[in-house]
Amino acid sequence: MHDLAARVHDLAARVHDLMPGVRSDLEALSRIPSVSLDSFDQRHVEDSALAVADLLRAEGLEVEIVREGGRPAVIGHRPAPKGAPTVLLYAHHDVQPPGDEADWATPAFEPTLVGERLYGRGVADDKAGVMAHVAALRAHGDRPPVGVTVFVEGEEEVGSDSLATILERHGDRLACDAIVLADSHNWKIGVPALTTTLRGMVRVVVEVRALDHGVHSGLYGGAVPDGLTALCRLLTTLHDEAGDVAVKGLRSSEAADLDYSEDDLRADSGLAEGVRPIGTGSILSRLWTRPALTVIGIDAPSVDKAANLLTPVGRAKLSMRIHPEEAPETAYLALKEHLQKNAPWGCQVSVRLDDEGSGFAADAQGPVYDAARSAFRDAWGGVEPVDIGVGGSIPFVAAFAERFPDAAILVTGVEDPDSRAHAANESLHLGEFERVCLAEALLLERLGATTPNETEAQHG
Repeated sequence: MHDLAARVHDLAARVHDLMPGVRSDLEALSRIPSVSLDSFDQRHVEDSALAVADLLRAEGLEVEIVREGGRPAVIGHRPAPKGAPTVLLYAHHDVQPPGDEADWATPAFEPTLVGERLYGRGVADDKAGVMAHVAALRAHGDRPPVGVTVFVEGEEEVGSDSLATILERHGDRLACDAIVLADSHNWKIGVPALTTTLRGMVRVVVEVRALDHGVHSGLYGGAVPDGLTALCRLLTTLHDEAGDVAVKGLRSSEAADLDYSEDDLRADSGLAEGVRPIGTGSILSRLWTRPALTVIGIDAPSVDKAANLLTPVGRAKLSMRIHPEEAPETAYLALKEHLQKNAPWGCQVSVRLDDEGSGFAADAQGPVYDAARSAFRDAWGGVEPVDIGVGGSIPFVAAFAERFPDAAILVTGVEDPDSRAHAANESLHLGEFERVCLAEALLLERLGATTPNETEAQHG
């Protein structure tokens, strides 16, 4: 026990000394506006991939940038010491659009320290994930305890369309005994977490047609429906009076029994005063293991430019989150059937699948999970880690699970409930980030004490 405590102390001191350089590199990486959406300049995504490649080369990895019809991904590899397992470290270097500049308290692409938090687009999601991997490698210097393959994707924020091809064509170079996916969050400041369930996702575009062409609202209103009103009426059928999803046949279950109150939900989400939470059952079940449906976009005439017209067609984009073990195809068909059965006033309803992704549910037992929990416990000063679900979807986790069925998958986090990933004023808590970096360094060391067969044993 004394030797273990001494080693934790030594690694903690090493990581602490490294953090100024890690933070400087994180800031430099976050200044690159690597938004992977088509409407943004993709040269920045290329620059971001080059910067990641340079960071990995500096740690002694053999690096290649690969493109399979999409944005550039970076693969770096360092072989395992004799008898040691190989660990795949995943993150992504692309980021969300910044949104309205007026919503930011600091410049989106100029990382800014305010108190204990570093603000800027991508500083948490997921360039901190990239740098957590780099920090763990730096902590071990020239003698990493395991073989390491680092895979940093460049299109996670736009759906990872080329990931399947990358896994197919480059999967031999990504082969591993364990996978660390650093793209989730911890339970709260001071409490580490392993993400063991993720909801799946189905996104559709629904179109409601009432007319062949627009007509005068005064001449025909009252007898002829318009597409936009019909669309609104259809959208109201998606939830019951309590706010639960009304689509029949969708799977749901109860989530982990952790202490999370309505006050916590209000504080974390920014729920406006007087607005009640929707749905029934425990809040965490509503967030993690029950379906959710959100209208994320509507095509409609703007208020400023609206004519006195019956709009012929209404269109909306819907995002549905589904149970971690629900098949996206099944959920899509259930949603499509609901929309078409509830067509108002005989209007024509068409539903187009826009995107889908499988959820994830881990059997979080075995030596790799034991090593992760002990690493988290030591990095957070004895605080016991918790297993959490995440209501958002990370479809590539299921893709990795399918491609490497014998590898243990650890979904870890660099964020906390106030990181505001995807929103304005995204931020990273630097104290928690240091603990994340230490936990990964400890994890690599402890996995190095196992053999590949022991690492795979949790699946056997």
